[in-house]
Amino acid sequence: MHTHILPKHLPKFADKFGYGDFIHLKHNEDGSADMYKGDEYFRTINASTWDAELRMKEYEEHNTQVQVVCTIPVMFSYWAKPQDTLELSKFLNDDIAQKVHDYPKNYIGLGTVPMQDAKYAVQELERIKEIGLKGIQIGSNINDQNLNEPEFFPIFEAAQELDLAIMVHPWNMMGFHKMRKYWLPWLVGMPAETSRAITSMIFGGVFEKFPNLRVNFSHAGGSFLPTIGRIEHGFNCRPDLVAIDNDINPRDYIGKFWVDSITHDPKLLEYIIDLQGSNRVSLGSDYPFPLGDLEIGKFIEEMDLPDKDKENIFSNAALEWLNLDKSDFIS
Repeated sequence: MHTHILPKHLPKFADKFGYGDFIHLKHNEDGSADMYKGDEYFRTINASTWDAELRMKEYEEHNTQVQVVCTIPVMFSYWAKPQDTLELSKFLNDDIAQKVHDYPKNYIGLGTVPMQDAKYAVQELERIKEIGLKGIQIGSNINDQNLNEPEFFPIFEAAQELDLAIMVHPWNMMGFHKMRKYWLPWLVGMPAETSRAITSMIFGGVFEKFPNLRVNFSHAGGSFLPTIGRIEHGFNCRPDLVAIDNDINPRDYIGKFWVDSITHDPKLLEYIIDLQGSNRVSLGSDYPFPLGDLEIGKFIEEMDLPDKDKENIFSNAALEWLNLDKSDFIS
């Protein structure tokens, strides 16, 4: 339920809009493509980032039929003018919707919206529902603003009313410009960002205000679950600083949201299952990127888990999060 995809061809939005480091692709003779942020090289990606049939063949090798697909977080473009982010979002969402339409037994789509403008975001949420996507992926912060800010409440309210799930993905990592060496933003910043998102939503009362909002936090919830003892202790010992908007213990929210299974560590996954329950842990891979689970689900298959836990992780948890039925994907 955590994979990334792009259209094969991206317009050069920086030229169209007249500013900004929007992502564009330069395709290579070997079938790969170089991603550029404006004129600056960002990374090289292979055809599995956009080729729907190639992805399906690679997934078959891991006994997996269905992929939940969403854009790459660098495409969020929350920094841009809202109307331009809206246009970019529509382009990305239409591409995902087409893949879902072409391969309805293999793809489930999550869209993206201009989170920096609630009016435009809600407008696109309504369209996302119409074109058959099942939710949205959002960043762990929106231009350094935490997810508990009231300006985002209309978006959460609309997602709840439209029965659209939310996946929160780390991006715009804290300290990015101060710790770029050793890939630390991805190794250290990403887990912290996801915990930032969870704690912001808990302490800001988002789950109280929108009790039917179905949220899944990527990368196993980042550092939130491993540090829940510290977070709870801070809540208890300094309520004057922590419990100012919500006086419910943060530990009480464990099991009320979903996380994915990307831990790269069986012991940590066992701990998370013990805390969350396997019905709140969904199979993630971060495919097709190298920091993800390169052999999808293999380490889980090799763990000494009850069959019911494996079944929950491999399908049931994600189906409940997305409010879907397994029979929809059986031919």
